[in-house]
Amino acid sequence: MKSVAKSRFLLFAAVLAAVSGCALDPIHARRAAATASAAQDQTLDCPPERTDACAPDSPYRALAAAALKQSTPAVPVHYVNLIERGEDSLLLRLHLIRSAQRSIEIQTFIFSEDDAGYLVLDELVKAARRGVKVRVIADQLFSLDDASLYAALARAHENFEFRVYNPTFHKASTPPLEFAAGVLCCFWRFNQRMHDKMLLVDGTIGIVGGRNYENRYYDWDGEFDYRDRDLVAAGPVGTAMRASFDTFWNSPHTVSLSRLRDVAGDILDAGISALPYATHTYRNAERVAELLRRADDAEYMRAHFASEVLRVGRVDYFADAPGKPEPSSTRREATRPLAALLRAAKSEIVLQTPYLVLSSTARRLFRDLHKRPQPPRVIVSTNSLAATDAFYVYALSYKYKKRYLKLGFEIHEFKPFAAEAAELIADYANLGAAPAQAPNAVRERAQNRYRHAPLKSPGVRVGLHAKSMVIDGEIAVIGSHNFDPRSEIYNTESGFIVRDAELASRLRASILLDAAPENAWTIAKRQRTPLFGGISNAIANFSEALPIFDLWPFRYASSFEFDPAGKHGECKPMRPGAADFYACYTDVGDFPEVNLPLKTIYTRIVTAFGAGLVSIM
Repeated sequence: MKSVAKSRFLLFAAVLAAVSGCALDPIHARRAAATASAAQDQTLDCPPERTDACAPDSPYRALAAAALKQSTPAVPVHYVNLIERGEDSLLLRLHLIRSAQRSIEIQTFIFSEDDAGYLVLDELVKAARRGVKVRVIADQLFSLDDASLYAALARAHENFEFRVYNPTFHKASTPPLEFAAGVLCCFWRFNQRMHDKMLLVDGTIGIVGGRNYENRYYDWDGEFDYRDRDLVAAGPVGTAMRASFDTFWNSPHTVSLSRLRDVAGDILDAGISALPYATHTYRNAERVAELLRRADDAEYMRAHFASEVLRVGRVDYFADAPGKPEPSSTRREATRPLAALLRAAKSEIVLQTPYLVLSSTARRLFRDLHKRPQPPRVIVSTNSLAATDAFYVYALSYKYKKRYLKLGFEIHEFKPFAAEAAELIADYANLGAAPAQAPNAVRERAQNRYRHAPLKSPGVRVGLHAKSMVIDGEIAVIGSHNFDPRSEIYNTESGFIVRDAELASRLRASILLDAAPENAWTIAKRQRTPLFGGISNAIANFSEALPIFDLWPFRYASSFEFDPAGKHGECKPMRPGAADFYACYTDVGDFPEVNLPLKTIYTRIVTAFGAGLVSIM
């Protein structure tokens, strides 16, 4: 038996070695870097004597200049915008990239090969050709996996450099077998990802939030789009953003393209006479052209964006360090300021997160808040099973709903066809393809990559992806942190903290709109008969406490739909626990709008057996 076990181990080791390979040796890495450098475009589309890199006018340059002029070290000044609509966010990014005069820095978790991803790549290369220094860091695991595209980017221009964070087995692409091997052989390193999302232009205008570079973050998918949020800030906070970016840029976790084995091979095969980087052909060229037309229109950008800015004071940029500390460490650069804000809350916490799975640290924190004589009200906007793109994570939040309600959480789960989704449907239809007629490739890609549940109704599904918080109506937090164990323990995260009542009011109103009855179901205690209810509750308590075998099907909480007519006449939205709640809200079950019973079975299985996975989901 020992020989069999040893043989199996050696076989596995051999397969793993074959899959993983070795790091690119220094000689080939230097050759690939030199070849890419020799093949790089060095021409400029703007005369070198032009110090503005031929950038078009932008109202944000004036705002940034004004903020820097008005700021002092003790009293900084910033001009900020909340960016709620997806396409607006892409439009503003393109405008700022085109208006850059000196530098552009980008960090992102996802860079996809679709219209949004290709468009931003093309615009960044064009900016480099004008004379702007462009640096991009993308997490390797979920970004471009085409080695030939990476090779083209490596030689695109001397002013353009793209690096990847934490590449698996020193390659750009991670096929399924290598993905599995990464989990088995190097779990901590493989599981630690760069989840930051930031764009910094000329060191003075920055955007942070939840959006990556993929169609679904900008209302362009036609199948599944995200409800997300960004904050743009012009002013001195750019200094902190650049310092954080430089830390990542110079980290050993961040790797140049020429050091990736598959990319280096493509570079060396193509040689110094390789074709120059070519802009892409877009699937929806008409939509792209219209967006670029508006991006070049300074008056349009002034009227629709810059005129809506708020003048605020201090803006703090929080960010983890690359490599995120080992689990035994207590250093959590992004988590510590958020925890401090929560502990200091007095009257209200309004929280929006796609995944309501709290770490043990967060549970203790909220438990302490709830024990106060006058605990702060906690309003939570999160996804329903029908809206989420990660039903495994939802299954774990489903397991602990009673726990969260007992902590005083008022939970509102986002509907997949919220009232605001009508705009997405109309936008897609106006482009000549109704959602039901979306190309099969788009639909199949969404179904294969995003594990969401099939629904009863057709249309553009919308899922929450925004990560935001408002404390006491005075402090606004917007960033990439999901307020979950993965963000606390594994992923690097970043964001803005702004102490301004007006911005906090706007953000609070936006989150509460997502939690409104037309956009969300309310989670509340299920009505039960006195005898069975008590017995069921006791069994459910015992079952929930088990790390596995939580199999009791009758849960403490359910989803409720608001009924304006009610059982006794006109109703208004109210909190769970109000005297007339059950007269004005109808129990619609555990998983409203979900069509396939099998998905609910999966969900219950993960609920029963997946508690140990909380920290990595």
